[in-house]
Amino acid sequence: MTPLIAVAHGSRDPRSAGTVAAAVAAVRARRPELDVRLCFLDLSAPSVDRILDSVAAEGHRSAVVVPLLLGSAFHARVDLPALLRTGRDRHPLLRTRQAEVLGQDERLLDAVRDRVRDTGAPRDGLGVVLAAVGSSDPEANARTAALADRLRHGTGWAGVSPCFATAAEPTIEQAVADLRARGCRRLVVAPWFLAPGLLTDRLARAVAGVDDVTFAAPIGAHPRLAEVVLDRYEAALSASLSRGSLSA
Repeated sequence: MTPLIAVAHGSRDPRSAGTVAAAVAAVRARRPELDVRLCFLDLSAPSVDRILDSVAAEGHRSAVVVPLLLGSAFHARVDLPALLRTGRDRHPLLRTRQAEVLGQDERLLDAVRDRVRDTGAPRDGLGVVLAAVGSSDPEANARTAALADRLRHGTGWAGVSPCFATAAEPTIEQAVADLRARGCRRLVVAPWFLAPGLLTDRLARAVAGVDDVTFAAPIGAHPRLAEVVLDRYEAALSASLSRGSLSA
């Protein structure tokens, strides 16, 4: 069976790699017959190169690479394809196909809603700050900001406001002020992140000590994340088989 190579961003914070590893373990638990491997673009081990070398050394002739990324930005469009090309140069018999990123899948919004509910905050009068990384690309930020209305749908929350940890506004302080102005009495910061790390810590420090503000957990090893990862794998595999080959 064609292996699934899950590629995460990587972080200097060991909590990040641990959380991603738990998420990938949940994927394995759903499909125990599937060879699922985890690697990182940077800062964490094992690297993409190492896993490609290992897969090739074991005699595999194809693999599907699933980026564990919420946006289709530089890492998905440039970094990872370049690594796959150099891997193909080293192992010409190993055919790889890069799947779509996780993206703004509705199931991931379900996971974020669950993380907000896990805080135990009553939904009456509740405001939620949807906290994302931020980009130098205004269009990418606009797409992320538009998630706020989608996240609120069907929840009964009083409001959802986006914020960015880097590179863009609104900041978390601005989002908190916006929700207060809209009459939200209690606030939950909901990270649009797969795992904790330096940026989520920065966001948490920004609201530390602010009354009635709770910080939710990131998406992590939520069952809905495992569903999306496997769907991305199956879609890429099906597309490749329909053309009769796998290629980076």
